[in-house]
Amino acid sequence: MTGGYTVPGARAAMGLPEIHPLLMELAEVIRNDRGWEPVSWEMDCRPSGEYRLVTFTDAVGRVTGQGGGYEVDLDPDYRLPQPGLRQEAGTAAPAGDPELAAMRFRSYLERRAAILGQAEELPPPVTVAALDDAERRIGRTLPADLRALYLIADGDGIGYRHRYLIENNGWLSLESLVAEYTDWREWQDRPWFGWDLEWDAVVFDTTPAGTVRRCGGHPGWIRFATGEDGNYLAVDMDPARDGRPGQVIATGRDYDDGPVYVADSITSLLQQHLELLEQGSYEKYDDHISLRRPACDFGTQQIIGGPIPDEVPPTLQAVHINDVTGIVDLSPLTVASGLRRLHLNRSTTADLTPVRGLPVESLRVALDGGDLTPLAGHPHLASLDLGTTAPADLTPLRTAPNLHGLDLSRADVPDLTVLAGLPNLRYLALTQQQWATLLDHGKVPPALAAARLTGDGVTFDDALALASRLCLETNDALRVVGSL
Repeated sequence: MTGGYTVPGARAAMGLPEIHPLLMELAEVIRNDRGWEPVSWEMDCRPSGEYRLVTFTDAVGRVTGQGGGYEVDLDPDYRLPQPGLRQEAGTAAPAGDPELAAMRFRSYLERRAAILGQAEELPPPVTVAALDDAERRIGRTLPADLRALYLIADGDGIGYRHRYLIENNGWLSLESLVAEYTDWREWQDRPWFGWDLEWDAVVFDTTPAGTVRRCGGHPGWIRFATGEDGNYLAVDMDPARDGRPGQVIATGRDYDDGPVYVADSITSLLQQHLELLEQGSYEKYDDHISLRRPACDFGTQQIIGGPIPDEVPPTLQAVHINDVTGIVDLSPLTVASGLRRLHLNRSTTADLTPVRGLPVESLRVALDGGDLTPLAGHPHLASLDLGTTAPADLTPLRTAPNLHGLDLSRADVPDLTVLAGLPNLRYLALTQQQWATLLDHGKVPPALAAARLTGDGVTFDDALALASRLCLETNDALRVVGSL
């Protein structure tokens, strides 16, 4: 919920802390009356007491991020495919060794006990039959070295307290591992955060490159340890080409840009833990040990507040160029062979040729002129947020096979009918006038799943009108006017 009110002479808009409970109560009434879950609605109330309330399902909703406006969800079941699903599968054998893992784990426990002055209490082990049953229930095979650890202890939790043995994470009991996998099965392909966040989202590659699939989530990832903060360690049983089954990755709440590679196996991770203890790289807190790793720079993002530097890291995967006066030369970026996101924010370039040879998937650019020729046939481009200083011909975009999202609300496009020739376009953001032109010509992209209406002064009613023209039934929208 967003909102506020403006007082003449005040420095900023005020919030709605006292009214908020009443608004929630009103939304509850509307939801129960119409059967809408959740409810999307907008209320405009003037100082005179006059108000206008418009409510509908969340198929139409306000966007508070880049550019604002409203979004219309035409196909609520559609989800953008993850790039990792197209990656070549790994064929290498597992790196883990169950006997070595068991030996290292026992050595790890002994070393911790020596530091703490006492052995740590752990749950009793599980049986082989229990492991087999767990694999049957989740439909996946656990790596042999993880199975070996469960034959020593059933996780590291006693009651509600974990010992945080594995990478400072709580090691889940076998039953919790199964519950975690089955409870989140519906999200494991990818958590969906809505079109306003997803249409130009990028999943970065991890380091080493090509080891973990570029996915936000995957059914081959089995979470076995928790940070108790929405983040997890998982064993990856469906790695990318250069990975190994059973490799350990970090995933979860703080990994929206992609998973992080941790180790090639549980066996190797335990060796790392032993080395950290031997080096004294830990903190002791009463009866608890916290491992201390050196900070890692994965080289995935760099925010540049000025011109692009002459020396660009070849591992760079994302660049944000902010508030640059004059024309930005993109040619220094050609050495970044893994660049996935290129955003020019309040900055302008005149030549997109350097982008042609880069695997850029998300491109936000203000273009001095309108030459999109360098993007013709671009095999990676998935989303384009375009601003122009001159009329632009969209024809080159017809040959970009993976283009699924376009924001043209800042662009001068004389011929919008070209959009009808983009069969894979799923998301489109236009101004009210641009939408009117496109609809009047009957040239809406055939596979469109979400539409965005941008521009100052557009209202919920305008968005509902657009939804109706896009064949979304809106006759049951609720409109109330009156005076308080």
